[in-house]
Amino acid sequence: MKSKGIILIISVIACLLLLFASAYIVDETEQVVITQFGKVVGEPKQEPGLYFKIPFIQQANYFPKNLLHWDGDPGQIPTLDKTYIWVDTFARWKIVDPIKYFQTVSNLISAQGRLDDIIGPAVRNFISSYKLIETVRTTNRELDTFEVGLEDIVETTRSKAYAIKTGRQNITKGILKQAKPKLEKFGIELVDVKIKRINYVEQVRKSVYSRMIAERNQIAEKFRSEGVGESRKILGEKERDLKLITSEAYRVAQEIKGKADAEVTKLFAAAYGVDPEFYSFTKTLESYSKALDKDSSIVLSTDSEFFKYFSGYK
Repeated sequence: MKSKGIILIISVIACLLLLFASAYIVDETEQVVITQFGKVVGEPKQEPGLYFKIPFIQQANYFPKNLLHWDGDPGQIPTLDKTYIWVDTFARWKIVDPIKYFQTVSNLISAQGRLDDIIGPAVRNFISSYKLIETVRTTNRELDTFEVGLEDIVETTRSKAYAIKTGRQNITKGILKQAKPKLEKFGIELVDVKIKRINYVEQVRKSVYSRMIAERNQIAEKFRSEGVGESRKILGEKERDLKLITSEAYRVAQEIKGKADAEVTKLFAAAYGVDPEFYSFTKTLESYSKALDKDSSIVLSTDSEFFKYFSGYK
């Protein structure tokens, strides 16, 4: 009886172990391919849930079902106008056929290598087929610099030489269109490709910075010259207004002074008109005080008109 109980317990444990070894779970972000002796068996399990396989013979191979990231190595690429730039791209991809994926690349490291081999050349092909301005801009939208009055300096951006015919967005679409069919045989769907960063190489960057500095100096000089011209205009208007105010004030002052002098003359004339002889006498005394002092010497005849009031004038 005791040996039968032990055998029963061992049997139950063995069954549980077999059940545990045969069961596997697939969650929402995974998909599973079952292989038997290295060969794919059945259809891939892409729906989440609990599944079973033959224990120890069949193996569950898990692959991600959500979007995956590819980050390309930045590379030096010449544009159509022979400008060397550094281009850094990235992409989003996913596994849509796990059986093909398992049979061709089987793991993420190999998949990343395949993406490098396909997306990298497509990026170089498209970048080198267009001018630099096409990879930088997407539309012919006017630059914000027009808002600060620099139309004459950045006018070239609107010329035919810099007109956008394809644009950065269409270039990335072309890269996606070229690379996507080549990845289908690996069970991979390329969802999107974007340019993360574009930069000049070191030699070109220095010349570009020098040109940018020269353009900014030109803009600054334009503002300075306009400021000097505006300053001189304001100073000229100030001098004109000042002279106008001064001349007007001088005219008014002269008019007031003339009226005052006329009034004084009128008052003096009225006052001296009462006694003309007294007026002549006071004026003669004023001329004596101005013409003679203690050191003056003068010889005149007794009948001189100048000393008429000292000769017994009646």
